Amino acid sequence: MAGVLAMASLIDDAGVRMIPMNDLSRGISRDRLLLEESIRDVLDSGYVVMGPRHKAFEGALAEYLGVEHALGVASGTDALELAIKTVMPAGKSVVLTAANAGGYTSVAARRAGFDVRYADVDAETLCISLDTLEAALDSEVGVVVITHLYGRLTDIRGLVEHCHARGVRVVEDCAQAIGARLDGRSAGSFGDVAAISFYPTKNLGAIGDGGAVVTSDEQIAREVAQLRQYGWSSKYSIAIPGGVNSRLDEIQAAILLARLPLLDGFNQRRREIVERYRVAASDGPLRVLAADGEHHVAHLAVALASDRDDVRARLEAGGVHTDVHFPVPDYAQPGLGSAQARLPTTHAVAGQIFSLPCFPELRDDEIQQVCDAIKALR
Repeated sequence: MAGVLAMASLIDDAGVRMIPMNDLSRGISRDRLLLEESIRDVLDSGYVVMGPRHKAFEGALAEYLGVEHALGVASGTDALELAIKTVMPAGKSVVLTAANAGGYTSVAARRAGFDVRYADVDAETLCISLDTLEAALDSEVGVVVITHLYGRLTDIRGLVEHCHARGVRVVEDCAQAIGARLDGRSAGSFGDVAAISFYPTKNLGAIGDGGAVVTSDEQIAREVAQLRQYGWSSKYSIAIPGGVNSRLDEIQAAILLARLPLLDGFNQRRREIVERYRVAASDGPLRVLAADGEHHVAHLAVALASDRDDVRARLEAGGVHTDVHFPVPDYAQPGLGSAQARLPTTHAVAGQIFSLPCFPELRDDEIQQVCDAIKALR
């Protein structure tokens, strides 16, 4: 995701208006006065790291999610690393996760010093299910990371119960699912601990990097608070090993604090966009994954096509930019050095998935252009 640029709608050489996958400049423009005020307040305060806005955002985030503790860190990947490191049971060294979620958990687990194994995913949700978990879980696994992929809060309760019965801790990866709710509870409140990303393209995005670890466990929160700042028990006193330098800066905290009250409205707009695409795709060669309820915040509008390259080319000709999230399973990444895994659904879906434009600032006429391009595939 590095190097994401703001993109405006452009006209191609044939005179077709191109709908971007994302356009960060629109959200910045909409929120400009709010953002400028937030940044000005930080500059006036004299605090730049872990000051009053940082503390206020942690409190507001914890209240929004219905958890006891939220701890700001420098990125979502740092949040995953610290969460995994904090809850890994003594004597265990294996993290089990899905292989279709971009490699972030694999990188974080390896940075934490642990081995990684993979479970397959359900063909409908593209998330780990109880069946796929049971097939992969063994006595060596100490932590399972459940990624609420594409914004879908998966059936987390059964997964947590199954893991806890075996002494396995659960980390929720909520990077794409902040604001998703199930029976009145938020994504991030079901497992032992959760990690959140505030990368600019996320549903709650900063103007730069940022992340958070959230939990209702006092001991976990205390240890994460130490680990994010060198392992300190007090200034310059390193009390526990494995510490890092990972802090959410004051400006990003102020921006996130200002944007948090807007999140539910943005999530609803995303759901509406995905539903329009899903209806447009009915009876055609494209399957658009539904985002039909509070359990789904439609971080991405995900489609599947058996002839993906041809479909993407035809959509591009209709003025619709697309992308693939994510094209290479973790076990096939050369930089991860993972052994090939027998994960038939993960393998099959990797060749079919792609993403359609989905961000709250899309105009109705632009959404209609995407729908028209989808219908033209029939």
